[in-house]
Amino acid sequence: MTSPVRLALLGCGTVGSDVVRLLHEQSVDLAARIGAPLEIAGIAVRRVGRDRGDLPVDPALFTTDPLGLIKRDDVDVVVEMVGGIEPARSWLVEALRAGKSVVTANKALLAEDGATLHDAAAEGGADLYYEASVAGAIPLLRPLRESLHGDRINRVTGIVNGTTNFILSAMDATGAGFAEALEEATELGYAEADPTADVEGFDAAAKAAILASLAFHTRVTAADVHREGITEVTAADVASAKAMGCTIKLLCIAARGTDGRGETVSVRVHPAMIPLSHPLASVGDAFNAVFVEAEAAGQLMFYGRGAGGAPTASAVLGDVVAVARNRLAGVHAASESAYADLAVRPMGEALTRYHISLDVADRPGVLAAVAGVFARHDVSIATVRQGPAGGGPAGRGDDADLVVVTHVAPDAALAATVGELRGLDIVRSVASVLRVEGGA
Repeated sequence: MTSPVRLALLGCGTVGSDVVRLLHEQSVDLAARIGAPLEIAGIAVRRVGRDRGDLPVDPALFTTDPLGLIKRDDVDVVVEMVGGIEPARSWLVEALRAGKSVVTANKALLAEDGATLHDAAAEGGADLYYEASVAGAIPLLRPLRESLHGDRINRVTGIVNGTTNFILSAMDATGAGFAEALEEATELGYAEADPTADVEGFDAAAKAAILASLAFHTRVTAADVHREGITEVTAADVASAKAMGCTIKLLCIAARGTDGRGETVSVRVHPAMIPLSHPLASVGDAFNAVFVEAEAAGQLMFYGRGAGGAPTASAVLGDVVAVARNRLAGVHAASESAYADLAVRPMGEALTRYHISLDVADRPGVLAAVAGVFARHDVSIATVRQGPAGGGPAGRGDDADLVVVTHVAPDAALAATVGELRGLDIVRSVASVLRVEGGA
């Protein structure tokens, strides 16, 4: 074997600790796969003296000077597990420009400013790998980045946030409301003390940007992604979905399309009803899954644990093995593929369907008036159902429940339809609006 490949680890939290343990436990196998042993040159942390239990590492390796560690001549690969935009961006740019390959799980940085990292990698002739940034241990990014490069991907639909999937699955299984399901997720450790990034869709939007960039050879940032969370999903919505033979999931959807400018892409994250026959409908608990539709390969499904220390550490080490082997061979991975440079369509131009629940006056002519609003915005109605989702009495005194499901239409037309419905005297309230995906 040749000289060791030396790693600088930035961060030693949940994921970083598992990376250290796996490096220790699998050292012989990793060395055999790479052709050289892996050694930890140093670990940058906030507090050197913190108790880290029985972590199998020499305490002398810890440092509070990440930049100094990165600049050391004996460091070959930088593994970043800190997260956030700064100072992580500055650290990784420094490493890449110096020709040191980088492995990162930092989805927020990649989604906000991946271009800077890719440019620095090209400048320094270094590798930039980030499999762990989306869907944990699920082998997903490398297939998009390498295995499917001979194909044309048309659509990527995914469940990429385990916390929200657990909450929605619990609501579906028990009939609980959002608050109760979130409380259970917090008690079980699936939700953070501050769950905003998950339940408001920020986490999923960052991952959607990364997936779209790889799938469509276009630089897509988190700012390009339309984002909605699940906080407004109610038990009534879940019951209505069941009545339609559907379930509700927080989906990230990236799709090709065309308009007057030529080929475009749309990228969005929002809760949606999907039929129980859809492959993603059966993905429960805190699992992730991504459904890819390609022209030659057809439909592909990637499924597994999308978060947690050990699964994420597995993806990190997979990338470490790849960049270490490249370093020994004197080669680099293919550079960023952003040649297509497709325009990103605004949400209003995305084609979707709506499920609209209305509380209306129970008198003659109401249905015709409601239908007239849809017609004025050129939105075709697929089905109309009167009465509560549970199948109880049709009305409550002078009120009635009306559920309308549309055919596919531009989102802007659907939103304008809902806006006009809210202004009608006969509409007491628009109880809920959800998109419907995966059906005709």
